[in-house]
Amino acid sequence: MGIVGWPGWHKRENCPKAAKRRAKATGLFTIGNFMFIATLLTAPATPILERATVEAVRNAWGGGDAVWLEPGVAAEFPLENMPLNRWDVWTGLQGMRVDLVVQRAEGRRKRVLLADMDSTMIEQECIDELADEAGVGARVAEITKAAMNGELDFEAALRERVGLLKGLPVAVIDRVIRDRITLMPGGRELVATMRANGAYAALVSGGFTAFTARIAEVLGFDENRANTLISSDNILTGDVAEPILGRQAKVDALVEIAARLGMSEADVMAVGDGANDLGMLGRAGAGVALHAKPVVAAECDIRINHGDLTALLFIQGYHRADFVS
Repeated sequence: MGIVGWPGWHKRENCPKAAKRRAKATGLFTIGNFMFIATLLTAPATPILERATVEAVRNAWGGGDAVWLEPGVAAEFPLENMPLNRWDVWTGLQGMRVDLVVQRAEGRRKRVLLADMDSTMIEQECIDELADEAGVGARVAEITKAAMNGELDFEAALRERVGLLKGLPVAVIDRVIRDRITLMPGGRELVATMRANGAYAALVSGGFTAFTARIAEVLGFDENRANTLISSDNILTGDVAEPILGRQAKVDALVEIAARLGMSEADVMAVGDGANDLGMLGRAGAGVALHAKPVVAAECDIRINHGDLTALLFIQGYHRADFVS
C-alpha cells in the first residue's frame, strides 16, 4: 500500500493548512519556524529507504526540504506540527521495514547516553547464555522472557534464575563472553560519536558486572552499573548481591548521573528493550525502545524496530560522515 493509501492521510485535519490553523490557535509556532523533525530510517545492512518514500511522507505532511543523513538508510525533514496520523503512517512504514521518529527539533541532540546491556548493547541475554552452560537454558530463558515482558517481578525473577546457576564455575563467564556474546551493530559508533561530541555514556544493566565491565571497556562507556554474582572458591553460589539493580535502580542512576554532571533529565537519551527499562525510558528526554518487547514499545514514542544502534545518532541529526568509530 502506498502512502496515499494509509488511513487518514487525506483527512482535512491532517493537511498542512489545517495544521497551520491549529498551530496558530495554540501558539505552537510562527510561520517558517519548524518545531518538529521527522526521521525515516532502516537497517544500514539493507539500505532500502527510497527517495520516493521520504518525499511521499514529506509532501503528505507539508514538511520542509528533506536531508539525507545516509543514502538509502536515513533521511529527515522539518515539520511545523506533530501530525495527527503519525502512528498510522508509522504502521504503514513498518511494513516496508522503515522506522519513523517524529520529535521536537529543539534539544534533540543529547548530552548523556544511558544504555541497557542485554539485547541492547549486546545481542544476547547474558543470564540465558550462562544458564545454557549450566544445562538449565530452557527454564531460565522462559523466565527471562516473562520478566522482560513485564509478566513477572524483575527482582524475584532474577533471584530465581541466579539460583539455577548454583555450582557453575566462575571461569565459564569468560568462555561465554568469548564464544557467545556479540555486540549489537552500531554500538561502537553510537558511544564513540556521542562521547566525541561531549556526551557522557553509562551502561546500566539488570545483568551482571562480570559482563558489563567487559562490554563497557570494549565499547568505551564512561561507567557501568549492574548486579554482582556471588561466588565461593570460584564457584557460583546461586546468590546475587543485594540490593538488586532493577527498574527503580535504573531510574535512580539516570537522576543521579544527570545531577552529578549538572544536567537535566531532558539532556538524557536512554535506550532499552525490556519492562525493567520502562522507568528510565519514561524519565529520559529521549527514551528509545530498541527492538523492544511489545509492552515496552507501546509506552515509547521512539521505537526502533529495523534500524541498529546508529539509529540513535540519526535521530539526533548526525550524518554518517559525522560518525566516530
